[in-house]
Amino acid sequence: MEKHINIVAALQIGLSIFNLLIALLIFTVLKLVGGFVDDANGATVLSIIADVLAIVFIIVSIPGILAGLGLYKRKEWARVLTLILSVIEIFNFPFGTAIGIYSIWALIQPETVAAFSMPEKLD
Repeated sequence: MEKHINIVAALQIGLSIFNLLIALLIFTVLKLVGGFVDDANGATVLSIIADVLAIVFIIVSIPGILAGLGLYKRKEWARVLTLILSVIEIFNFPFGTAIGIYSIWALIQPETVAAFSMPEKLD
C-alpha cells in the first residue's frame, strides 16, 4: 500500500497544481479581454471577476498541496484531509472523479490505516 499512498500524494499535488494553472489561465484571459473592452465598467467587472476566480482557485488548491505533502510524510491529518478533499473532488468530472475514487479506495484500506497509525521513526 506504500506505493498507492505515494501515488495518491502525487495525484493530489498534481491536481492542485493543475488547478493553479487553470487559475492563472483564467486570470490572464479575463485581464487581457478586459484591456480590449471599450467600456470602463465592463473592464472593471472583468478585472474583479478575474481577481475573485483566481483567489478562489488558489484557496481551493492549497489544501490539496498540503495534503499531498503530508501523505508523503505519513501524517494522519493528511490522510483525513485527503479523504475529505477526495469526496469533494468526485464532483470535478472527469479527472477529479477518478482521482477522488482512487484516493478514497487507497486511503481506507486496513494496511493504509495501519501505515498512518504506526509511531513515527526517529532518524
